[in-house]
Amino acid sequence: MELTAEQAHNHVPSGFTPPPTEPLNHQLLAALAQHRMATTHQLHVLLRPGRTRQTISQQLNDLLGKHLVGFVVLPQSHRSRVWYLTPKGARLTRDWPALQGRPPYPITSATAASLKTPHTLTVLRTHLAFVTDARRRGDEHGHLDWTPEVFHAIGDGEKVIADALMHYTLIEGEQRRKLRAFVEIDRTTMSSERLASKLIEYARLWTYEPQPVGRRRQTGGPGWLRWYPAFPRILFVLTGASRQTLDNRISDLKAMTAHHPLVADLGTNVPLAAAVLDDLEKHGPTHDVWTPLTGGTPRPWTQL
Repeated sequence: MELTAEQAHNHVPSGFTPPPTEPLNHQLLAALAQHRMATTHQLHVLLRPGRTRQTISQQLNDLLGKHLVGFVVLPQSHRSRVWYLTPKGARLTRDWPALQGRPPYPITSATAASLKTPHTLTVLRTHLAFVTDARRRGDEHGHLDWTPEVFHAIGDGEKVIADALMHYTLIEGEQRRKLRAFVEIDRTTMSSERLASKLIEYARLWTYEPQPVGRRRQTGGPGWLRWYPAFPRILFVLTGASRQTLDNRISDLKAMTAHHPLVADLGTNVPLAAAVLDDLEKHGPTHDVWTPLTGGTPRPWTQL
């Protein structure tokens, strides 16, 4: 089954700040179901940036007492807690309308949480950069407009898995422009060549036309049209190494775009870009921090 955030997005109230009419404990459970885990600080920024951190902590402790959430303590972090849903919490949220389409593999134990913490929290950290920028600008991008680990088939029994699928509504005067992006988070834990090869997988998704079993070959168009009115742009966010190392990895992404024929074709039709996470947090994603993989000067992701 191919899963996207489209179903969940259709049920999310408009606006870039969670509505206060929805109970905070429901929003906390939904956020943990969506993102799998989050620190207290991340949940504070995501859901109640204008309230005290104690507001979030009290609700989390209440959910802890009801055995709906659990936590692990981050090492070397002054006992910062990372929260996740317990099996009871996962069962409770499974059928919530706003979470329809969510991949069904939550983190429901301290052991699983500890293993997945670094990558999962970095993906959410990237989301928060977009959330904070959207609030500043008045755009719409909320806590359920970001779905981690979305996958699509690309043929031969293979699939491409995006670290996240982002929905974002850009507001320019009276104009509302809906943007989507596949987001890849690179913590420099894999080789640069393996990172760049992810572009080949997206190029295969761009051209992949699924064929019904037992029928003659038909031309129904690429499979992604089932999910998106336009192919999502592809954004690489890099962190975890020196600036020179990250720049080298961006250069390798550009080389793959230039030299691989399928990726080159993808790049003429779909915006491809890379940025450093520190730059997103310091300047915001809508500043000139994105390097187009097809060449050109840095620009905002909305102007790729």
